Amino acid sequence: MIPMTLTEIASVTGGRLDAVPDPDSKVTAPAAIDSRLVQPGGLFAALPGEHVDGHDYAAQAVAAGAAAVMTTRPVGVPAVIVDDVTAAMGRLASAVAARLTDTTAIALTGSSGKTSTKDLLLQVLQHDAPTVATDRSFNNEIGLPLTVLRAEPTTRYLVLEMGARHAGHIAYLTRLVPPHIGLVLNVGTAHIGEFGGRHAIAAAKGELVEALPSTADGGLAILNADDDLVAAMHTRTKAVVATFGRAPHADVRATDVHLDHGRARFTLTTPLGSALVTLQVLGEHQVSNALAAAAVAHGVGMAPTAIADALSNAQPLSSGRLEVLERPDGVVIINDAFNANIDSMTAGLRSLVSIADSRRAIAVLGEMRELGDDTTTAHAEVGRLAAALGIDLLIAVGTTAAAILAESARETRPDLPIEVVPDRHTAYDILHGLLKSGDTVLIKASHALHLDELAIQLAKEA
Repeated sequence: MIPMTLTEIASVTGGRLDAVPDPDSKVTAPAAIDSRLVQPGGLFAALPGEHVDGHDYAAQAVAAGAAAVMTTRPVGVPAVIVDDVTAAMGRLASAVAARLTDTTAIALTGSSGKTSTKDLLLQVLQHDAPTVATDRSFNNEIGLPLTVLRAEPTTRYLVLEMGARHAGHIAYLTRLVPPHIGLVLNVGTAHIGEFGGRHAIAAAKGELVEALPSTADGGLAILNADDDLVAAMHTRTKAVVATFGRAPHADVRATDVHLDHGRARFTLTTPLGSALVTLQVLGEHQVSNALAAAAVAHGVGMAPTAIADALSNAQPLSSGRLEVLERPDGVVIINDAFNANIDSMTAGLRSLVSIADSRRAIAVLGEMRELGDDTTTAHAEVGRLAAALGIDLLIAVGTTAAAILAESARETRPDLPIEVVPDRHTAYDILHGLLKSGDTVLIKASHALHLDELAIQLAKEA
């Protein structure tokens, strides 16, 4: 973090100091919302949680080295007291971002692939200059400030993943930290139950390009040429528009795409030349994510060969997203249980079949949440796809929606072995005695079903 005195922090957040021996003492390390992750010289933000209140851990945070805590009431240790900790963290992030005069802020959003693309982009840009990016999927009004407060004066690129559960969320985040470059990946079905339809999702995602500076001020909007709703956002921005995708007219595009055990190889073509990319991350859908990262890298001036080399060496960074866990006995577990919608389910199933090749492919599919009126049709579509792709066993986890998925699969392929179970524990009981060397197992569901715990449990066995 850029060093700031406690007096400065109180000033920019509208807070007041309490129990502070030296108002000129500085916060020199990043902020944290978990007292166990506090760094010496850092700031602990005491947020009220669903099960615990951060205020109860203020003393523990200071004992661990925090210079102060941000609270809404006195807590007996050095504190910056504010009316609302989340809002104050946002104001602090804005103040810090304003001091990053040599930093290019890059924001990205989309219905799926945000975190995977962010991870690729981080690794590509790091080859060019110091880069700070969103940790895991901390992409909301709490996560964005935490990311910004990790930046230092030497940070050249600040990569900010932005999520939205309602209209106006992205607009708020872009007001906190106005981006120079905005990347929109896709408009899918994630949270469609909250928004009511894909056009409403597109309206929310488009808030990002509306926030960009004009062409004269260096704004750059990067849009997916393969997604009609994203491509149409060119009318909503004053920035220069560049496109990526597999469409022939895309500015940054892929040709000669091939899969090798689930990993893609392709020729990357940019306005400055072409180069071969061999991805280490799993799934054909990663081609689009890689092109998105390449388009940003091209936009900041990286050469095609440098971009291709960085993409070819990039590794998966975030767990639960097509994370390949190989057991000593030869069983492969694909942990893709961080979240689920029809687009990511499709990508996961295709990846399963590709990586399994001629070996036994088992799909453990939990329910997709927050789909609203599309719940029935979406689960039925996933069931049909799972059966059509030729998997060897389907285990559907959940209640009504899981039954819909299973029935659709059964109608598509009556000979497919199918189990419908209520929870991850029952799924484990089936798989525990079933798996054998060479099996490939995809575990995919919305996070609320906690199937990531099933993946980890299975991966530890041999």
